[in-house]
Amino acid sequence: MRLLFDQNLSRKLVGRLADIFPNSTHVQFLEMTSANDNEIWELAKLSGFIIVTQDADFAEKSRLYDSPPKVIWLRGGNTTTNKVEFILRSRIEVIKELSENPILHCLELY
Repeated sequence: MRLLFDQNLSRKLVGRLADIFPNSTHVQFLEMTSANDNEIWELAKLSGFIIVTQDADFAEKSRLYDSPPKVIWLRGGNTTTNKVEFILRSRIEVIKELSENPILHCLELY
């Protein structure tokens, strides 16, 4: 599972979660901080990333267009990087299910 962290999340998450989500990255590392949602969507689709975001727009796109890419929508509002890391670590099994199940497109986590 390769995650692509959206610009609304800390780039530190890439390193902090490398043990369970190797080969993940952040849009900033790909020089896409000013990219629009469609550009990020296409990159994730072509590169096999799951988009991790706090942006409802990606969840809506997944409802309209299915996947790939799949989307993890973090619904906790503005929260700390530590909390985001905890959420993703503690939900590893459902994230695996999202990744492996072809009928799942978006996972909402709180």
